[in-house]
Amino acid sequence: MPANAGLTAAVIAEAIRPLFAGSRRIIGQNLKFDLLALRQWGIESSQPIEDTMIASYVLSPEGEHSMDALAMSLLAYEPISITALIGKGKNQISMADLAPDDVAEYAAEDADITLQIADALRVKIANTGQGKLLADVEYPLIHVLTDMEAAGIRVDTDALAEISKEMETQVADTVTRIYGLAGETFNVGSTKQLGVILFEKLRLPSGKKTQTGYSTDVSVLESLQGLHPIVEEILRYRQLTKLKSTYVDALPKMVNPRTGRVHTSYNQAVAATGRLSSTDPNLQNIPIRTEAGREIRRAFVPEGDGVVLLSADYSQIELRLAAEISGDEGLLEAFASGEDIHASTAMKLFGVPAGEVTAEMRRRAKTTNFGILYGISAFGLAQRLGVSNADAKDLIDVYFEKYPMINGYLARTIGFAKSHGYVETMLGRRRYLPDINNKNRNVRMFAERMAINAPIQGSAADMIKVAMINLHREMKRRALKSRMLLQVHDELVFEAHRDEVDELRALVIDLMTHAMNTRVPIEVETGTGMNWLEAH
Repeated sequence: MPANAGLTAAVIAEAIRPLFAGSRRIIGQNLKFDLLALRQWGIESSQPIEDTMIASYVLSPEGEHSMDALAMSLLAYEPISITALIGKGKNQISMADLAPDDVAEYAAEDADITLQIADALRVKIANTGQGKLLADVEYPLIHVLTDMEAAGIRVDTDALAEISKEMETQVADTVTRIYGLAGETFNVGSTKQLGVILFEKLRLPSGKKTQTGYSTDVSVLESLQGLHPIVEEILRYRQLTKLKSTYVDALPKMVNPRTGRVHTSYNQAVAATGRLSSTDPNLQNIPIRTEAGREIRRAFVPEGDGVVLLSADYSQIELRLAAEISGDEGLLEAFASGEDIHASTAMKLFGVPAGEVTAEMRRRAKTTNFGILYGISAFGLAQRLGVSNADAKDLIDVYFEKYPMINGYLARTIGFAKSHGYVETMLGRRRYLPDINNKNRNVRMFAERMAINAPIQGSAADMIKVAMINLHREMKRRALKSRMLLQVHDELVFEAHRDEVDELRALVIDLMTHAMNTRVPIEVETGTGMNWLEAH
């Protein structure tokens, strides 16, 4: 008789169920994984959380956050290897195949080491003043993400099949046009063959040839745009084939057979800026500005009668937070009066009244507005706008003249980073910049650009996280049937019952708008529809 006879998963679930009731704090490593596993056995928890992986991430956003790595760096201890228990490769077995006695030491050590790591991290966190960020934002967010991942979202597989056929035709048509422009047929997917066509046959300017051939990556192709029509077609081919394989053809295979829905995984400890990322599927990379990307959003749909999708999106949140953090009166005034911020900037840059701002002026102002947030140089702005370096420098000079406190913010932030080695968001999240004083100019300037953008992008990330926590809490308090399903950049997507749409919309706007206390007005745009595209 096996040593674990009668010790079934159901028996274990019932034995541990009381541990996840009440208000005792749970300490663990990557607790979202455990909470989702417990859901399989009907165990849900809303207890206070302390997660060593998340604490490590907040402490060192670009570090290694696995338990083994933390044990070595904080405790100088090497835990029992999982492969020592279950093997690896084709000979790997399941933990379920082991006798309890064989697993006991490993499991006990796992819990003991996690507790010791938590103690060590708590001291370090206190020294950086980021305890409040963890307690009020990152730890409560784990429960929110657990609920969102468990909920998932329905995808219309029939619609995806149609989109796949349409894309197949578009890819074939694009390849035909590429052959026509090249004057011969070749394997468009082959970097080597494409390099020969572009740089030897068509004689487009190339980078240095390496042993493997010419580089034809996206940055190279984008630098060649406008020099030959084949370049645009190749970029289109790449985008279509990537979207088709990554989303259109892959999403139906990702549908969970038990729920009939797709369940993305939110990564809370990956992006150094504080933003969430997602995998399986990666919802952050579906482009909204292209027709193909918009078509994919059409396949994300609500489930059930009387249910719609509600989308809520922060409007120009990074520019608004740049105004907030810098305190620039010109930007604050423009937002307070509800002006089109890019048209308002164009009026200042080109010295024209509102009625004389052309589409081109607005485009240049918009590119400058966003470029400044990323510490763009005159050379970089010139490339984006297609103007001379001198004209781009003049634009930047006028911009800083009209928005002087933005220039002050840049200088102040870079100065702080050089002195302290990091920058902070409005809620105290740190981004460390080890290269901020590097002697190599290019390396140093890259770090300076990160220093300028990190407080703005990180504050936007903090704001939507706070909004998600407050919405999750209030929706539960009101016992709403509607659910929060997705977070993508500055957007939240809900599955809303029709009889709750008006209440939910008002609640979402209120809690997203007031997630953080700001002078600058925060705007949230909402929409509803029978698919994600319609709702957005």
